[in-house]
Amino acid sequence: MQSSAEQIQGLETRLAAAMVLRAILTKKQGLDDFFAPEASVVFLTRLAPRDRALARSIVTVALRRLGTIRAAIGQLLKTSLPRTASDLEWILLVAGAQILFLDVPDHASVDLAVRAARLDPKIAGFAPLVNGVLRNLIRERQRILDEGDALALDTPPWLAERWQKTYGEDTARAIARAHRNEPTLDISVRQDPLGWAQRLGARLLPTGSLRLESHAAISELPGYVEGQWWVQDAAAALPAQLLAMTPGARIADFCAAPGGKAAQLAARGAKVVAIDRSSSRMKRLEANFTRLQLEAEIVIADALAVEMAPFDAILLDAPCSATGTIRRHPDIAWIKQPKDIVALADLQSRLLEKAATLLKPGGTLIYCTCSLEAEEGEDQIAAFLARHGDFRRIPILASEVGGLNEIINPQGDLRMLPNHLQAQEPRFSGLDGFFVSRLTRLDTLPV
Repeated sequence: MQSSAEQIQGLETRLAAAMVLRAILTKKQGLDDFFAPEASVVFLTRLAPRDRALARSIVTVALRRLGTIRAAIGQLLKTSLPRTASDLEWILLVAGAQILFLDVPDHASVDLAVRAARLDPKIAGFAPLVNGVLRNLIRERQRILDEGDALALDTPPWLAERWQKTYGEDTARAIARAHRNEPTLDISVRQDPLGWAQRLGARLLPTGSLRLESHAAISELPGYVEGQWWVQDAAAALPAQLLAMTPGARIADFCAAPGGKAAQLAARGAKVVAIDRSSSRMKRLEANFTRLQLEAEIVIADALAVEMAPFDAILLDAPCSATGTIRRHPDIAWIKQPKDIVALADLQSRLLEKAATLLKPGGTLIYCTCSLEAEEGEDQIAAFLARHGDFRRIPILASEVGGLNEIINPQGDLRMLPNHLQAQEPRFSGLDGFFVSRLTRLDTLPV
């Protein structure tokens, strides 16, 4: 039996999760606005670290399976909640996430949800309803889990429609199913990936990244303090790997923070100029470079406004809708809108134009986005090449990406999807969705 103090603390955690979930879904605030290391949210900072981590887990799962939970609760309610009781939805979603998908005792999930409802005078009268709905949810759990459709329920309709149009029905469904699985962490190592795989008990992926099996805190793992590796999704590690360069090459990393790609380049001996407009994110880059004992010229500025001598190579990791990262950041699915893609595509085009002016003849331009949307990838490069006769694509070969033919599109660019790189266990499967194109600026205009 839990003590009264533990019950109160558990209640605070659930109330915090409900407040975060409401802010994300009604105000379109990002999950990291609340849980990033630099975030300072009063109702979260007063929680113990363990409770703060539980609140994040609840919110993350609620977002990942939002449609499933909402549909199940809707069936059990039978009638819509009155407008005056709208805050009841967040309590039910938080409890539903625990009952259906988290290893939390059912009785605790129900009890704390009922207590949360009773705290608010506007919805206190609905506490018996909360109790009844959640107990029925427990009884119906297996049916709900068996019948859920990832694309129809847990994907916003506008994204489901886009992915079906772009990738076809089967692939769209595979993407949606991949988003349901919580991924493990990937890391990039400075050297000796096989040796570090053995030391960390990790899986060495074909692309050279390591996929961790451990659930231990990152900072407690061997090699972290010594700066031997950093966290970076296997897909995000490929753009920098595709730059063939000589030591001492001067390379610009546009939109560089938090610095994983810049670290890869610096570790290979490049003279890196890391450019990003966000001072807070660049502080994270500086901290990472200090731990990794790497050097870079750090420029806090809008890449569109910088004026510098031409570079040997430029890596442009452009701001994007980030729909390729939904499996790691499920809030993206619910806070992004179609109009965001239009605005971001315009910014990407302008950044490409800027990069073109700062690249030496014979230099290499890597363009990448963590988006599944063609406007931010394939269409963007096609339009750029149509405008620039002095640029050519350098097709990417399977031998450069661990033999993964499935991630190379017919044009020779990388198109990685969340359902790629399958393993027997779902949590060891998948990649972030990424698009990567490698271009070169010709020494002379073609005749």
